[in-house]
Amino acid sequence: MTATEVQKARAASVFNRESLESILRGRFFYAPAFDIYGGVSGLYDYGPPGCAFQANVVDTWRKHFILEEDMLEVDCTMLTPYEVLKTSGHVDKFSDWMCRDLKTGEIFRADHLVEEVLEARLKGDKEARGIAADPEEEESADKKKRKKKVKQIKAIKLEDDVAKEYEMVLAKIDGYSGEELGELMVKYSINNPATDGPLEPPMAFNLMFETAIGPSGQLRGFLRPETAQGQFLNFNKLLEFNNSKTPFASASIGKSFRNEISPRAGLLRVREFLMAEIEHFVDPMDKSHPKFGDVKDITLSFLPRGVQEAGSTVPITETIGKAVESKMIDNETLGYFIGRIYQFLVKIGVDKTKLRFRQHMGNEMAHYATDCWDGELLTSYGWIECVGCADRSAFDLTVHSNKTKEKMVVREKLETPIEVTKYEIDLTKKLFGPKFRKDAPLVEKFLLDLSQTELEAKASELKSNGKVVFQINGIEGDVELDDKFINIEKRTKVEHVREYVPNVIEPSFGIGRIIYAVFEHSFWNRPEDTARGVLSFPPLVAPSKVLLVPLSNNKELQPVTKKVSDILRKAQIPFKVDDSGVSIGKRYSRNDELGTPFGVTIDFDSVKDGSVTLRERDSTQQVRGSVEDIIKAIKDITYFGVSWEEGTKNLEVFTSSQ
Repeated sequence: MTATEVQKARAASVFNRESLESILRGRFFYAPAFDIYGGVSGLYDYGPPGCAFQANVVDTWRKHFILEEDMLEVDCTMLTPYEVLKTSGHVDKFSDWMCRDLKTGEIFRADHLVEEVLEARLKGDKEARGIAADPEEEESADKKKRKKKVKQIKAIKLEDDVAKEYEMVLAKIDGYSGEELGELMVKYSINNPATDGPLEPPMAFNLMFETAIGPSGQLRGFLRPETAQGQFLNFNKLLEFNNSKTPFASASIGKSFRNEISPRAGLLRVREFLMAEIEHFVDPMDKSHPKFGDVKDITLSFLPRGVQEAGSTVPITETIGKAVESKMIDNETLGYFIGRIYQFLVKIGVDKTKLRFRQHMGNEMAHYATDCWDGELLTSYGWIECVGCADRSAFDLTVHSNKTKEKMVVREKLETPIEVTKYEIDLTKKLFGPKFRKDAPLVEKFLLDLSQTELEAKASELKSNGKVVFQINGIEGDVELDDKFINIEKRTKVEHVREYVPNVIEPSFGIGRIIYAVFEHSFWNRPEDTARGVLSFPPLVAPSKVLLVPLSNNKELQPVTKKVSDILRKAQIPFKVDDSGVSIGKRYSRNDELGTPFGVTIDFDSVKDGSVTLRERDSTQQVRGSVEDIIKAIKDITYFGVSWEEGTKNLEVFTSSQ
């Protein structure tokens, strides 16, 4: 087959998730952990090909981002003390909404339940109207067992306005609060799909795994839910390592943990997973990027906030440059990383037609965030968030600095000194102790943390009334101070150094989710035999690059096999030898299932003249040449991005009849 014929064959192949999962588990890409003990939901082990594939994806990520962008990589501990995650907001806010069946005790994740029930009703409406389902949609409905709490689709016709209302709710499903989800459940009579039993209103469930650090059990801690906090806490060390130059980025690759309410869908929702996160520290007054020109002409599918709020899920197509220019994307640095994310995903095998960037809606986004986009990949489970790219402003560094009293700032020497006029407060500290006793530090902290706006208001109050009155959490009643205790005035100073807390742009990758999406996007069946599955991984990330196939077990072929093996090993090209007695076609076929891009056949001509045959996985085209030329072609295609046609142009075309 030619490259065009391969594309047509892949497009015509009807995706069957059962076939894919049979291969993934049968060839031990991954499997449920503790399987012989019955397994634990949301925990998986990777086998040899899955482990190699993940390692290659991570290696590509490291080269694409850390090396190309000159990032500073750190590896931080997974155990995190309670105080750190309390300060970051995870203890209070890192939750999903769950609801419980009052009778059976069964637990559901509220947003997933609402989504599934409404989707099932819409499918039942189409069935009742005699509207044929899309083949892919039909496949996923019958086979995917996704969220599958609704076991049966009932053909019940909905009123037109009700169906439209359901579609609008589904378009905004990621943006509802717990209270709003509860209202939807009441409004649409959503109960336990299996028993129709009533459910409790949604309640927050914190997703972190809590543990005790040390034998006393007194130091509370958690398994980290993300790798980011370790990077923030090491900001000053990283800044110093970077010779105090900004902007710069740190990066971390490592395991994170989330105690999911209802793990499902294989690798897509698990309790222990690999993350790769970047924290790009940038001047809040200058979020331009010197390499923005490299990505500005890339055209992507965007699902902006306004489109979702209008109840639509139809994306718009736009270049990154125009998206930033129109302020759909807030700034150049955020746009630059969205472009780089796209390039990485396509490089490792994501189908670009099944990739979109969805903007967080207002009630979905953290209060401190300026803008946030999710890179979503279309799978048989629907659109899955695999990468987040957020402008987190200065929130993280600010809260940790306030808690620890450790300054986390960039000091930038000004070429031209500037005059700065601002309000300053002076405290007569010797009077605070006798008046407030043990509460004196609380009062002092409150006053010193006042913003410029607050200081201006207090200065006006002090001037008008001769005193200021305020309240502080932890101190009963009003706190009253006159001008003996404090003095607030506007002062002008000449500053030679600008001091600021940098903002953070954070691309965050769920490696397991990306890997599963690539599995789906790469899988197809041979048109001549649908039982023959192929995983068309890009050679760069394929678990093994070469299958070495001696024509038979004849001893004459063994020296050549050893010679080629030694050359491949020395060139550090991963390979496997298959000298089993089955036919060559069967050996190639089972390695197509492993995604091995190349096969090298050693026959009796190889003994005579040292030549071997090279087979390409997708097209099954074969060429012949010397061992050295064949291995050069493999290296060029695998590691340097050369096409099959270009890499093999000097090799002789070989046919099966030969």
